[in-house]
Amino acid sequence: MRRLAGFNTLVALLPISVLAQATVEGRVELPKSHSAPVQAKRYEIVTRGGVLSTQPPLAVVYLDGSFPRRSSSPVKVEQKDLTFIPALLPIQVGTKVEFPNLDDTYHNIFSYSPAKRFDLGRYRPDERPIPSEIFNRPGLVTLRCDIHEHMRGLILVLNTPYFVMTDTAGRFRLSELPAGRYTLKAWINSRTTREKPVDLKNGQTLHVDFP
Repeated sequence: MRRLAGFNTLVALLPISVLAQATVEGRVELPKSHSAPVQAKRYEIVTRGGVLSTQPPLAVVYLDGSFPRRSSSPVKVEQKDLTFIPALLPIQVGTKVEFPNLDDTYHNIFSYSPAKRFDLGRYRPDERPIPSEIFNRPGLVTLRCDIHEHMRGLILVLNTPYFVMTDTAGRFRLSELPAGRYTLKAWINSRTTREKPVDLKNGQTLHVDFP
């Protein structure tokens, strides 16, 4: 009985978010790749008709709703082999992003996107502290390099802590979600975001596909 009482006390002290969790898994139908398979998971940003997307295609699946902001550690977008790694980075509003230069050349990272306008200036590989920015507005931010015109990267700033990248087959699994009714969204490219209503229940694994 003492062990049981202790267990009940522990459960009572756990945050509600730990006790009331749900999972959503499924698949997003991605656009067809227009090039040969990319080796070593080297993803790049391409532009077709003004639409920005990854090549090979990927999607970001996220739970849209009113959630308290979580504190987060800084994340990185590296510059290596004259590309941004990762090419697409989803983050929560308020996240600090560092931009380390791993190439043996200068870079000058900037963005004119409405969600975040900044210019880090020209800096060398051993620049310290590492140039960084805090992204305080939701939206899509396009990264460019003033020195290397071909370089493109995307940061998707979200008003939610619940998001995940798909694999190249479009599969995803989003776990540790709060119970309730929300909208599940799948960002496909700069002009396409699909959505479906979901009703999440404690301990439930819900299957959702985005055709």
